[in-house]
Amino acid sequence: MSAKANREYKDSVFTSLFGEKDTLLELYNAIQNTNYGKDTDIKITTLENVLYKGQANDISFVIDGKIVVLIEHQSTINENMPLRMLSYIESVYKKIIKRKDIYKKLKIRIPYPEFIVLYNGKDKYPSKKTLKLSDMFKKNEAGKCPINLELLVQVYNINQGYNPEFAQKSDALGGYEMLVARVRYYLLKKKKTLKEAIDLAIKDCINEGKIAEFLESHSEEVKDMLLREWKLEDELEGERSDGMEIGMRREKERIAINMLKDGVDADTVARYTGLFIDDILRLEY
Repeated sequence: MSAKANREYKDSVFTSLFGEKDTLLELYNAIQNTNYGKDTDIKITTLENVLYKGQANDISFVIDGKIVVLIEHQSTINENMPLRMLSYIESVYKKIIKRKDIYKKLKIRIPYPEFIVLYNGKDKYPSKKTLKLSDMFKKNEAGKCPINLELLVQVYNINQGYNPEFAQKSDALGGYEMLVARVRYYLLKKKKTLKEAIDLAIKDCINEGKIAEFLESHSEEVKDMLLREWKLEDELEGERSDGMEIGMRREKERIAINMLKDGVDADTVARYTGLFIDDILRLEY
């Protein structure tokens, strides 16, 4: 039986590889140090309308009375992930629980949730970290707030060299880690084009027997997915860079306005902030 969800949008290599029951069980056992057998029942609950720019990188499923939300994250870890997970799990519960059951007098039983993020981005990140929804709560004037709602997200770094026990227990994860690492190696160290880096990385994995069957069976699809994922990541990095530049400029303009209000001449403000004179003269204050 295949555990892959029937999606109309574009899978990532991660969801394509781990959307099958055997590899998904293997991955979950490796991460959570469990021992679920191949006959374990899994029900896929992945949401088809939760997208970011058309790229699917999430798998949610019910196993042994719990809902697991599993997300691969290549970009810088978003510290708002607990809030995003809260919205996600609400939608999953709506999907699996009949609306009329909520209004029954007797208590209904629902699967308890687990939230897992697998990070394989380029930024430095610890092997393991827990993100808490309560850390996002605003504090009162005394610096306190009651914790009436909590949600924990376990983040694991799956780049090569981090959490090696995961790859030892899951051949599929070990192969996936190698694939990502080799693409980066050829792209950044050997200065290959993205297409060349992907081709070489796939060949390396096949030659070394790492997820070879998957790569041989889905070679062209994997190439297309990796091209799309890397281009999306470059686009996101560009957006983050643009955002930082905009933020820095606004801060310079704020400082310039304060200096002008204090009577500092435009030439001095320009030298201090690095803004052009014409831009300074156009500031409203």
